[in-house]
Amino acid sequence: MLKQNNETASVAGPDGLLWCFIIDAAHSRRCTFADIHAYQGTGFTWVHMQSDEINSAQTLSQLGLNKPQIDALCALDTRPKAQQFDDGMLVYLRGINRNPEADPEDMVSLRMWVKDKQIISLRRKDRRLLSILDVRESIEQGMSLSSPHELMVNIVRRITDRISDTVDELDDELTQFEALDVPQNESRLRLTCARRQAAAIRRYLAPQRDALDAITRISKNLNDEQIHQLRFEYDRMTRYVEDLDLAKERAMVLQDELRNRIAEQQGMRMYVLSLVTAIFLPLSFLTGIFGMNVAGLPGTENPQAFTWLGFSMVGIAVGIFAYMLWKKWM
Repeated sequence: MLKQNNETASVAGPDGLLWCFIIDAAHSRRCTFADIHAYQGTGFTWVHMQSDEINSAQTLSQLGLNKPQIDALCALDTRPKAQQFDDGMLVYLRGINRNPEADPEDMVSLRMWVKDKQIISLRRKDRRLLSILDVRESIEQGMSLSSPHELMVNIVRRITDRISDTVDELDDELTQFEALDVPQNESRLRLTCARRQAAAIRRYLAPQRDALDAITRISKNLNDEQIHQLRFEYDRMTRYVEDLDLAKERAMVLQDELRNRIAEQQGMRMYVLSLVTAIFLPLSFLTGIFGMNVAGLPGTENPQAFTWLGFSMVGIAVGIFAYMLWKKWM
Protein backbone atom coordinates (compact mmCIF):
# COMPACT_ATOMS: atom_id res chain seq x y z
CA MET A 1 0.00 0.00 0.00
CA LEU A 2 1.06 3.61 -0.57
CA LYS A 3 1.92 5.81 2.36
CA GLN A 4 0.01 8.84 3.46
CA ASN A 5 1.59 12.14 2.40
CA ASN A 6 2.47 14.91 4.79
CA GLU A 7 0.96 17.58 2.55
CA THR A 8 0.40 20.48 4.90
CA ALA A 9 2.20 22.58 2.27
CA SER A 10 0.22 20.88 -0.51
CA VAL A 11 3.29 19.12 -1.86
CA ALA A 12 2.71 15.70 -3.34
CA GLY A 13 4.89 12.67 -2.73
CA PRO A 14 6.08 10.32 -5.49
CA ASP A 15 2.66 8.62 -5.42
CA GLY A 16 1.01 11.92 -6.38
CA LEU A 17 -1.23 12.03 -3.29
CA LEU A 18 -2.00 15.37 -1.67
CA TRP A 19 -4.75 14.31 0.75
CA CYS A 20 -7.50 11.76 1.33
CA PHE A 21 -10.82 12.13 3.12
CA ILE A 22 -13.51 9.74 4.24
CA ILE A 23 -16.77 11.70 4.27
CA ASP A 24 -20.10 10.62 5.67
CA ALA A 25 -23.10 12.32 7.21
CA ALA A 26 -21.95 11.67 10.78
CA HIS A 27 -18.23 12.45 10.55
CA SER A 28 -15.61 13.45 7.98
CA ARG A 29 -11.96 12.77 8.62
CA ARG A 30 -8.58 12.91 6.99
CA CYS A 31 -7.30 9.43 6.27
CA THR A 32 -4.51 7.43 4.66
CA PHE A 33 -4.50 5.80 1.27
CA ALA A 34 -4.79 2.44 3.01
CA ASP A 35 -8.00 3.64 4.72
CA ILE A 36 -9.46 4.44 1.29
CA HIS A 37 -9.05 0.83 0.21
CA ALA A 38 -10.40 -0.55 3.47
CA TYR A 39 -13.42 1.76 3.74
CA GLN A 40 -16.78 -0.05 3.54
CA GLY A 41 -19.06 2.55 5.12
CA THR A 42 -22.12 4.31 3.80
CA GLY A 43 -20.27 7.54 2.97
CA PHE A 44 -17.76 8.22 0.22
CA THR A 45 -14.07 9.01 -0.24
CA TRP A 46 -12.28 12.03 -1.66
CA VAL A 47 -8.74 11.72 -3.00
CA HIS A 48 -6.90 14.83 -4.14
CA MET A 49 -3.77 14.30 -6.24
CA GLN A 50 -1.12 15.89 -8.40
CA SER A 51 -1.60 14.73 -11.98
CA ASP A 52 1.99 15.11 -13.24
CA GLU A 53 3.80 13.26 -10.45
CA ILE A 54 5.84 10.26 -11.58
CA ASN A 55 3.63 7.57 -10.02
CA SER A 56 0.26 9.30 -10.26
CA ALA A 57 -0.92 6.96 -13.01
CA GLN A 58 -0.09 3.92 -10.85
CA THR A 59 -1.98 5.44 -7.91
CA LEU A 60 -5.01 6.07 -10.09
CA SER A 61 -4.84 2.49 -11.30
CA GLN A 62 -4.94 1.28 -7.68
CA LEU A 63 -8.06 3.42 -7.21
CA GLY A 64 -9.80 1.36 -9.88
CA LEU A 65 -9.47 3.56 -12.97
CA ASN A 66 -8.66 2.13 -16.37
CA LYS A 67 -6.11 3.46 -18.86
CA PRO A 68 -8.37 5.81 -20.91
CA GLN A 69 -9.64 7.40 -17.71
CA ILE A 70 -6.10 7.73 -16.31
CA ASP A 71 -4.82 9.25 -19.55
CA ALA A 72 -7.67 11.76 -19.51
CA LEU A 73 -7.02 12.78 -15.90
CA CYS A 74 -3.26 13.11 -16.47
CA ALA A 75 -3.51 14.95 -19.80
CA LEU A 76 -1.03 17.78 -20.19
CA ASP A 77 -3.56 20.36 -21.40
CA THR A 78 -7.30 20.45 -20.82
CA ARG A 79 -10.31 22.59 -21.63
CA PRO A 80 -13.47 22.62 -19.51
CA LYS A 81 -15.85 19.80 -20.40
CA ALA A 82 -17.87 16.95 -18.90
CA GLN A 83 -17.97 13.38 -20.20
CA GLN A 84 -20.00 10.45 -18.93
CA PHE A 85 -18.47 6.94 -18.74
CA ASP A 86 -20.18 3.71 -17.78
CA ASP A 87 -18.88 3.81 -14.22
CA GLY A 88 -18.42 7.52 -13.61
CA MET A 89 -18.16 11.04 -14.93
CA LEU A 90 -15.05 12.94 -16.03
CA VAL A 91 -15.11 16.72 -15.44
CA TYR A 92 -12.55 19.33 -16.46
CA LEU A 93 -12.83 22.78 -14.89
CA ARG A 94 -10.70 25.91 -14.68
CA GLY A 95 -10.22 28.09 -11.64
CA ILE A 96 -8.65 31.50 -11.02
CA ASN A 97 -4.92 31.34 -10.33
CA ARG A 98 -4.28 32.95 -6.95
CA ASN A 99 -0.82 31.49 -6.43
CA PRO A 100 1.96 33.95 -5.46
CA GLU A 101 3.34 36.01 -8.37
CA ALA A 102 0.80 34.43 -10.76
CA ASP A 103 -1.57 36.17 -13.13
CA PRO A 104 -5.25 35.45 -12.39
CA GLU A 105 -5.91 34.86 -16.10
CA ASP A 106 -3.41 31.96 -16.07
CA MET A 107 -6.23 29.70 -14.94
CA VAL A 108 -5.59 26.46 -13.06
CA SER A 109 -6.88 23.21 -14.50
CA LEU A 110 -8.87 20.93 -12.18
CA ARG A 111 -9.72 17.40 -13.27
CA MET A 112 -12.32 15.33 -11.42
CA TRP A 113 -13.50 11.74 -11.60
CA VAL A 114 -16.91 11.34 -9.91
CA LYS A 115 -18.71 8.08 -9.21
CA ASP A 116 -21.14 6.71 -6.63
CA LYS A 117 -18.79 6.30 -3.65
CA GLN A 118 -15.71 8.16 -4.78
CA ILE A 119 -14.45 11.49 -6.08
CA ILE A 120 -10.89 11.99 -7.32
CA SER A 121 -9.59 15.48 -8.06
CA LEU A 122 -6.26 16.35 -9.64
CA ARG A 123 -4.23 19.46 -10.36
CA ARG A 124 -0.74 20.01 -11.74
CA LYS A 125 2.43 20.73 -9.78
CA ASP A 126 2.72 24.21 -8.24
CA ARG A 127 -0.81 24.99 -9.44
CA ARG A 128 -2.76 25.07 -6.20
CA LEU A 129 -6.41 25.95 -6.52
CA LEU A 130 -7.62 27.97 -3.55
CA SER A 131 -11.22 26.94 -4.21
CA ILE A 132 -10.26 23.33 -3.43
CA LEU A 133 -8.52 24.47 -0.25
CA ASP A 134 -11.68 26.36 0.73
CA VAL A 135 -13.75 23.19 0.37
CA ARG A 136 -11.22 21.16 2.33
CA GLU A 137 -11.28 23.71 5.15
CA SER A 138 -15.08 23.62 5.24
CA ILE A 139 -15.04 19.83 5.50
CA GLU A 140 -12.51 19.97 8.32
CA GLN A 141 -14.77 22.45 10.10
CA GLY A 142 -17.70 20.03 9.92
CA MET A 143 -19.52 20.70 6.64
CA SER A 144 -21.91 17.82 5.95
CA LEU A 145 -21.92 16.22 2.50
CA SER A 146 -24.12 13.35 1.39
CA SER A 147 -22.51 12.27 -1.88
CA PRO A 148 -19.55 12.86 -4.22
CA HIS A 149 -21.87 14.82 -6.50
CA GLU A 150 -22.72 17.21 -3.69
CA LEU A 151 -18.99 17.70 -3.10
CA MET A 152 -18.52 18.35 -6.83
CA VAL A 153 -21.30 20.96 -6.73
CA ASN A 154 -19.61 22.67 -3.76
CA ILE A 155 -16.29 22.74 -5.63
CA VAL A 156 -18.02 24.27 -8.65
CA ARG A 157 -19.62 26.91 -6.43
CA ARG A 158 -16.29 27.83 -4.79
CA ILE A 159 -14.59 28.08 -8.20
CA THR A 160 -17.37 30.35 -9.45
CA ASP A 161 -17.07 32.52 -6.33
CA ARG A 162 -13.38 33.09 -7.03
CA ILE A 163 -14.17 33.90 -10.67
CA SER A 164 -16.79 36.37 -9.45
CA ASP A 165 -14.21 38.14 -7.29
CA THR A 166 -11.81 38.49 -10.23
CA VAL A 167 -14.48 39.74 -12.65
CA ASP A 168 -15.63 42.29 -10.04
CA GLU A 169 -12.04 43.46 -9.54
CA LEU A 170 -11.64 43.92 -13.29
CA ASP A 171 -14.91 45.88 -13.46
CA ASP A 172 -13.87 48.09 -10.53
CA GLU A 173 -10.50 48.77 -12.17
CA LEU A 174 -12.15 49.91 -15.40
CA THR A 175 -14.64 52.04 -13.44
CA GLN A 176 -11.82 53.73 -11.54
CA PHE A 177 -9.95 54.25 -14.78
CA GLU A 178 -12.98 55.94 -16.32
CA ALA A 179 -13.32 58.25 -13.31
CA LEU A 180 -9.65 59.25 -12.91
CA ASP A 181 -7.28 61.26 -15.07
CA VAL A 182 -4.44 58.76 -15.43
CA PRO A 183 -1.10 59.54 -17.19
CA GLN A 184 -1.13 58.35 -20.78
CA ASN A 185 1.72 55.84 -20.50
CA GLU A 186 0.12 54.24 -17.44
CA SER A 187 -3.27 54.33 -19.15
CA ARG A 188 -2.13 52.39 -22.19
CA LEU A 189 -0.45 49.76 -20.02
CA ARG A 190 -3.46 49.30 -17.73
CA LEU A 191 -5.93 49.07 -20.60
CA THR A 192 -3.78 46.54 -22.45
CA CYS A 193 -3.51 44.41 -19.29
CA ALA A 194 -7.27 44.64 -18.69
CA ARG A 195 -8.12 43.57 -22.25
CA ARG A 196 -5.65 40.69 -22.11
CA GLN A 197 -6.96 39.51 -18.75
CA ALA A 198 -10.61 39.68 -19.86
CA ALA A 199 -9.87 37.76 -23.07
CA ALA A 200 -7.79 35.10 -21.30
CA ILE A 201 -10.39 34.43 -18.60
CA ARG A 202 -13.27 34.41 -21.07
CA ARG A 203 -11.42 31.82 -23.16
CA TYR A 204 -12.13 29.23 -20.47
CA LEU A 205 -15.35 30.54 -18.97
CA ALA A 206 -17.40 30.03 -22.12
CA PRO A 207 -16.59 26.28 -22.38
CA GLN A 208 -16.84 25.98 -18.59
CA ARG A 209 -20.40 27.28 -18.80
CA ASP A 210 -21.14 24.61 -21.41
CA ALA A 211 -19.50 21.99 -19.18
CA LEU A 212 -21.83 22.87 -16.30
CA ASP A 213 -24.80 22.53 -18.62
CA ALA A 214 -23.49 19.15 -19.80
CA ILE A 215 -23.17 17.89 -16.20
CA THR A 216 -26.86 18.52 -15.54
CA ARG A 217 -27.79 16.69 -18.74
CA ILE A 218 -25.55 13.62 -18.65
CA SER A 219 -25.36 12.80 -14.93
CA LYS A 220 -28.06 10.48 -13.62
CA ASN A 221 -26.97 10.75 -9.98
CA LEU A 222 -27.79 14.38 -9.31
CA ASN A 223 -30.82 15.19 -7.20
CA ASP A 224 -33.14 18.11 -7.88
CA GLU A 225 -31.37 20.43 -5.46
CA GLN A 226 -27.96 19.73 -7.01
CA ILE A 227 -29.34 20.24 -10.53
CA HIS A 228 -30.85 23.54 -9.39
CA GLN A 229 -27.52 24.62 -7.89
CA LEU A 230 -25.60 23.72 -11.04
CA ARG A 231 -28.08 25.63 -13.17
CA PHE A 232 -27.66 28.59 -10.86
CA GLU A 233 -23.88 28.36 -11.32
CA TYR A 234 -24.47 28.08 -15.09
CA ASP A 235 -26.42 31.34 -14.98
CA ARG A 236 -23.67 32.99 -12.96
CA MET A 237 -21.06 31.78 -15.44
CA THR A 238 -23.14 33.14 -18.32
CA ARG A 239 -23.30 36.50 -16.59
CA TYR A 240 -19.52 36.55 -16.06
CA VAL A 241 -18.92 35.72 -19.72
CA GLU A 242 -21.15 38.65 -20.64
CA ASP A 243 -19.38 40.88 -18.10
CA LEU A 244 -16.01 39.97 -19.61
CA ASP A 245 -17.30 40.73 -23.10
CA LEU A 246 -18.48 44.09 -21.79
CA ALA A 247 -15.11 44.66 -20.08
CA LYS A 248 -13.32 44.07 -23.38
CA GLU A 249 -15.66 46.52 -25.12
CA ARG A 250 -15.17 49.09 -22.36
CA ALA A 251 -11.39 48.73 -22.60
CA MET A 252 -11.55 49.15 -26.37
CA VAL A 253 -13.73 52.28 -26.05
CA LEU A 254 -11.35 53.70 -23.44
CA GLN A 255 -8.38 52.97 -25.68
CA ASP A 256 -10.10 54.73 -28.58
CA GLU A 257 -10.89 57.66 -26.31
CA LEU A 258 -7.29 57.74 -25.14
CA ARG A 259 -6.01 57.70 -28.74
CA ASN A 260 -8.44 60.50 -29.65
CA ARG A 261 -7.30 62.49 -26.64
CA ILE A 262 -3.66 62.02 -27.58
CA ALA A 263 -4.40 62.96 -31.20
CA GLU A 264 -6.33 66.02 -30.03
CA GLN A 265 -3.47 67.10 -27.80
CA GLN A 266 -0.96 66.60 -30.58
CA GLY A 267 -3.21 68.50 -32.99
CA MET A 268 -3.51 71.38 -30.51
CA ARG A 269 0.26 71.52 -30.11
CA MET A 270 0.74 71.54 -33.87
CA TYR A 271 -1.89 74.28 -34.17
CA VAL A 272 -0.10 76.44 -31.62
CA LEU A 273 3.19 75.86 -33.42
CA SER A 274 1.53 76.86 -36.69
CA LEU A 275 0.29 80.12 -35.16
CA VAL A 276 3.70 80.88 -33.72
CA THR A 277 5.24 80.13 -37.10
CA ALA A 278 2.75 82.45 -38.82
CA ILE A 279 3.73 85.25 -36.45
CA PHE A 280 7.46 84.82 -36.80
CA LEU A 281 7.59 83.99 -40.51
CA PRO A 282 7.53 87.63 -41.72
CA LEU A 283 9.88 88.58 -38.90
CA SER A 284 12.28 85.87 -39.98
CA PHE A 285 11.99 87.18 -43.53
CA LEU A 286 12.97 90.68 -42.41
CA THR A 287 15.86 89.47 -40.26
CA GLY A 288 17.03 87.37 -43.16
CA ILE A 289 16.93 90.31 -45.56
CA PHE A 290 18.66 92.74 -43.25
CA GLY A 291 21.09 90.15 -42.10
CA MET A 292 22.66 89.78 -45.54
CA ASN A 293 26.24 91.01 -45.60
CA VAL A 294 26.12 92.85 -48.92
CA ALA A 295 26.47 96.49 -49.90
CA GLY A 296 23.43 98.59 -50.69
CA LEU A 297 21.21 97.58 -47.75
CA PRO A 298 19.14 100.56 -46.54
CA GLY A 299 20.04 101.96 -43.18
CA THR A 300 23.56 100.62 -43.00
CA GLU A 301 24.88 104.17 -42.50
CA ASN A 302 22.02 105.36 -40.23
CA PRO A 303 22.54 104.72 -36.48
CA GLN A 304 18.73 104.81 -35.90
CA ALA A 305 17.96 102.11 -38.51
CA PHE A 306 18.13 99.17 -36.07
CA THR A 307 15.71 100.88 -33.68
CA TRP A 308 13.22 101.57 -36.47
CA LEU A 309 13.54 97.99 -37.73
CA GLY A 310 12.97 96.60 -34.25
CA PHE A 311 9.83 98.69 -33.70
CA SER A 312 8.58 97.72 -37.15
CA MET A 313 9.00 94.02 -36.41
CA VAL A 314 7.16 94.39 -33.07
CA GLY A 315 4.36 96.22 -34.82
CA ILE A 316 4.09 93.52 -37.49
CA ALA A 317 3.95 90.78 -34.81
CA VAL A 318 1.28 92.66 -32.84
CA GLY A 319 -0.71 93.22 -36.02
CA ILE A 320 -0.60 89.55 -36.98
CA PHE A 321 -1.56 88.53 -33.44
CA ALA A 322 -4.50 90.96 -33.42
CA TYR A 323 -5.64 89.65 -36.77
CA MET A 324 -5.59 86.08 -35.44
CA LEU A 325 -7.66 87.17 -32.43
CA TRP A 326 -10.13 88.94 -34.70
CA LYS A 327 -10.48 85.81 -36.82
CA LYS A 328 -10.84 83.74 -33.59
CA TRP A 329 -7.95 81.50 -34.51
CA MET A 330 -6.94 81.47 -30.87
